[in-house]
Amino acid sequence: MIQIKHKYDCCGCSACMQICPKKCISLKEDKEGFLYPSINSSDCIDCHLCERICPIMNVGSPQKDVSVFAVTNSDEEIRMQSSSGGVFTLLAQKVINEGGVVFGAKFNDKWEVVHGYSETIEGLSQFRGSKYVQSELGNCFVDAKFFLNRGRKVLFSGTPCQIAGLHNYLRKHYDNLLTVDFVCHGVPSPGIWRKYLYEVFHHSTYKKNTASASSLNSMPVITGIEFRDKTLNGWKKFSFVVRGKSALKTDKNSVLLSDMHKDNLYMKGFLRNIYLRPSCYHCAFKSFRSQSDITLADFWGVEKFYPEMNDDKGVSLAFTCNRSLKEFLLSVCAKEIPLKYAANQNPSIFRSVRMRRNRDLFFSDLKKGKDLLESIEKRARWDRRETFRLTLIKLLEKVHLLNLIKKIIR
Repeated sequence: MIQIKHKYDCCGCSACMQICPKKCISLKEDKEGFLYPSINSSDCIDCHLCERICPIMNVGSPQKDVSVFAVTNSDEEIRMQSSSGGVFTLLAQKVINEGGVVFGAKFNDKWEVVHGYSETIEGLSQFRGSKYVQSELGNCFVDAKFFLNRGRKVLFSGTPCQIAGLHNYLRKHYDNLLTVDFVCHGVPSPGIWRKYLYEVFHHSTYKKNTASASSLNSMPVITGIEFRDKTLNGWKKFSFVVRGKSALKTDKNSVLLSDMHKDNLYMKGFLRNIYLRPSCYHCAFKSFRSQSDITLADFWGVEKFYPEMNDDKGVSLAFTCNRSLKEFLLSVCAKEIPLKYAANQNPSIFRSVRMRRNRDLFFSDLKKGKDLLESIEKRARWDRRETFRLTLIKLLEKVHLLNLIKKIIR
């Protein structure tokens, strides 16, 4: 029987729930808004399957000899709808055209982030674009195995921990499976995301910002959310945009909210690491340990190395050890690049983000009933002490002294 003694020992992949033959494991949301396994011990038969497939209890080895490619989708419309260069859609279209199925994260009708699948090219649009919320997987591992066992090709995309969970759940290699993950900063709390949407669009904050009292009688209807909109300010200065219709704006595609990512409070809290899942601060899947076939990322800093690719519409990085994937990427005019260029602006490839000192204070604020947006604004600030500490750590890392100091302390 799986036992979660410390919150950072569970990544929330749900593999244990999906593998359980007696269905005695369910996922329960904790006070921070994250899902954790809850076991009905009276039904447990001590088969230990949940322990054998847990990705944190059975961490893979780092992949070696990883090749790196800079790539963009030649379809400009798809690239503008994507977070970076649109590589996911290139891969997904290939799988669909070969009669396969594609799994990915999407919004449901409540604007919660969940996993689902599509068997059509048209259905791929729901999976495009980053969604900075931990997705609920439901029974997607079960569904993926169903298609794989019937000989269908399956592309499964997700966070590194979700991909590791899928591989462990399947317990054998499938030639017809293609797994896609991404360089992950960390996953924010679904509970915080729900609370954010409520406070901004269904509570006092939205009312305060509307232009007339008549609109208070009609709450807005959200029709689209983009965490990384490139149409307003480009790829590098992406915006957080919510579209919909309200009493003031009847057009269903009206912009209800548009903030530069660095100014939006939800994004600020995410980037300042104050409501990420505890396991994200001790991520077990860095250095390509998820065993994913291909890992995607933004090619931040592309202007320094390949200025000819710098059109501010997005350039992807693709990391892979798979020979057929290398050939495919080269066939779509990808450019092979040194790993050091890719790692230069993507530290999350190799190390976890650091937990903020204010994280516990933030959740304590919410427990006391304080306003979410005010709490984010307050706790996401950098104080002088923390700024000095992080600057010193970065300096030590650059001169390779940090690991030496840790060894001396131990």
